Amino acid sequence: MHASPFQGFSVEFSEHRKYTPGDDLKDLDWSVYAKTDKYYLKKYQAETNVTGYLAMDLSASMGYTYRQQLSKFDYGICLAAALGYMMIHQQDPVGLIAFDTQIRSALPPRSKRTQLATILALLANLKPAGKTDVAHGLSQLAAMIRSKSLVMLFSDLLADPEPIMQSLHQLRHRGHDIIVFHILDEAEVHFPFEGLVEFKDVEESQRMTLDAAGMKPDYLDAVNEFRAKYKEECAKAGIDFVAMDTSIGFDKALMEYLLQRRRRF
Repeated sequence: MHASPFQGFSVEFSEHRKYTPGDDLKDLDWSVYAKTDKYYLKKYQAETNVTGYLAMDLSASMGYTYRQQLSKFDYGICLAAALGYMMIHQQDPVGLIAFDTQIRSALPPRSKRTQLATILALLANLKPAGKTDVAHGLSQLAAMIRSKSLVMLFSDLLADPEPIMQSLHQLRHRGHDIIVFHILDEAEVHFPFEGLVEFKDVEESQRMTLDAAGMKPDYLDAVNEFRAKYKEECAKAGIDFVAMDTSIGFDKALMEYLLQRRRRF
């Protein structure tokens, strides 16, 4: 549950504050005046609904798994389903978009209980395939959203970071709250390979044979730098960046993040 980021005079009592010239006299607390001979106004904290959008990356690379039960895409589906359930449970409208080089599926936000079944059915039928353009998908989403919303992105972000960050900045500039769930496979994070290994680019069909032991230090440095750059840029923009890998249970990873977020707010 969440409160509005602003205080007004509407729903739940919050606190008193001293009267200043120009304040509406109807908000004066006369019982406090009778006791203190001073003017105080009642302040209230408004409860508000948040509209959510679950944004799923359909790139072929999301379908990768090395030895984990869940692929990156399956992991993202579980995260999206859990967050969709929580939002519907607290009567917040939530919708879903799925994109590769453009948006392929779009479910408008609703808060009805039947919306959860619709979201789950759509998630169950999504398949990762082909190339992706995260930046373009986010730009299309930005053009669709009519009011300030919570955008939850599920992607491995395996593309040029600059246009992706530009699209995220575009969403933030329009007042949207954003959570980026950066999902990598356990093998992509820890590089457990040995000997000569052939790697295949699932989106370009290119192949490369490498000595894993010789490649590992440079690879790990590159991955850590890649994630650190996203984390830094997102922090500057006020975007939540959540690094996840598929060796950690999605429920445990999600709970840890939500507890951190709740402490911040």
